[in-house]
Amino acid sequence: MKDHVIGVDIGTTGTKTGIYDRDGRLVAEAFEESILHYPRPGEVEQDPEDIFRSVQNTVKAAMARSGLAPGRIAALALDGQMAGIMAIDAAWQPVTHYDSWLDTRCAPLLEELRPHEEDIIRTCGMGLAFNHAPKLLYWRDRPEIWAKIHAFIQPAAWVAGRLAGLRGSDAFMDRTYLVFTGFGSGEHGTWNEELLSRFGLTTEKLPRIVEPWEIIGQVQPDQAGALGLAAGTPIAAGCGDQSANVLGAGLVDPGAVFDTSGTASVFATVIDRFGTDTRYRCLMTCPHVVPGLYFPMAYVAGGGLNLRWFRDALSPREKADWEASGINPYDALASEAGEIPPGAETLLFLPHLSGRNTPNDPDMRGAFLGLTWRHGKAHMVRAIMESIAFEYALYLRAVREIAPDYDPAFAVNIGGGAKSPLLRQIKADALGLEYRSPDREEFGTLGAAIVAGHAVGLFPDLAGTARRFAGVARPMAQPRPDVTRAYAPFVDSYIDAMETLSPLFRRLNRRAAEKSHP
Repeated sequence: MKDHVIGVDIGTTGTKTGIYDRDGRLVAEAFEESILHYPRPGEVEQDPEDIFRSVQNTVKAAMARSGLAPGRIAALALDGQMAGIMAIDAAWQPVTHYDSWLDTRCAPLLEELRPHEEDIIRTCGMGLAFNHAPKLLYWRDRPEIWAKIHAFIQPAAWVAGRLAGLRGSDAFMDRTYLVFTGFGSGEHGTWNEELLSRFGLTTEKLPRIVEPWEIIGQVQPDQAGALGLAAGTPIAAGCGDQSANVLGAGLVDPGAVFDTSGTASVFATVIDRFGTDTRYRCLMTCPHVVPGLYFPMAYVAGGGLNLRWFRDALSPREKADWEASGINPYDALASEAGEIPPGAETLLFLPHLSGRNTPNDPDMRGAFLGLTWRHGKAHMVRAIMESIAFEYALYLRAVREIAPDYDPAFAVNIGGGAKSPLLRQIKADALGLEYRSPDREEFGTLGAAIVAGHAVGLFPDLAGTARRFAGVARPMAQPRPDVTRAYAPFVDSYIDAMETLSPLFRRLNRRAAEKSHP
């Protein structure tokens, strides 16, 4: 009986495979860390062969741990990193490395795109960033490589096609990736040929656009042994990793909010119409796996990373003492910050220590604003936590601009930061939303597995399956209306501070660049 499905998540930090039964139970999983290469400053790449082997290894390991016969697997699907690209030739062989979303070598090409940014936002759903558009222009300007390229694809598609024995003419991209292309219509699921033509491009080297559940091929006999699967196992197109996370978390109804509190802090919500953020330019309006839905998403790179910086750079002695006493330094920092009133006694923190991501502002930097002799480390920790909440409040304002009838219901919180009662409460108060904790910890491979099951008819109802598998998230923090009102002017001040200081940081960075290159 074919009653199990496989979801593979090709992430930045590693590849994870999960095997699920028809009731959404995780039967077995395996993980392998990614190999990232840094050839020069600003360059971050991965070898496609390394990515391919990580999928082979994790699928085979998960199958071995499951004890399942290969014939029990009904289908598999892969999700993967969304903002980077790689290129293949006519034989499906890599022509380039995987140009990671972390790679900034294409930065000079952003200036060529900038005069067209509003059209890109309205069509694609997001503003300029280190995504497909500048990366395409980077390779366009290297004719010796450009001539060898048959198609640009993403890592998940590259692996799926390799397992299925595809050719370059079969290159595909599912529609959930379109928001990161710069040249695709997130609303209509098509390429914008007029916009492409402005940059001397056509659809010639771009993949065909498919639905996530389209079966793009079957596991070939020469790959079956390396995977521990039966030859002929169907392979679905899959989707982007964030799309898989949203589906796997059961966020298939308008108004649901998804907060990933990790190294970066990622905010996403669900709406039922396509809208683009031309005012704040912070949202990416991503197509949902479920047709007719979209999930605006934005993030701040320095979420948990900023707290780690404060712990290591500004509190090394305390950290050593806490650890010697068996106390988690993060718990100790939060305990002291919890004694500080909301607003940190009028201390603001800007969390963009390495530049702002949404919208793209690489010159933006971090800052504590309003410091007085009264402020201590506890105030600073609280201000760091509140900055994440204020950033999210900005994202909520942007969502309400593009969806005027938007009515957020609650926030589902995952990641390391979700374990902090103080951080949860601060965000619940600043956003005026109940914060909930799900029973699951893994969503990406589950989302991909749901897509695989839908592709072969095991899960006919995408949304219903996602809701059923997600279960009921437990309420963890209730918003306090008086604190929500008190936070509102701080949110206004936070937004004002970013708008005011952005030009200053730009000038400072230009001066620093001039000094280093006289």
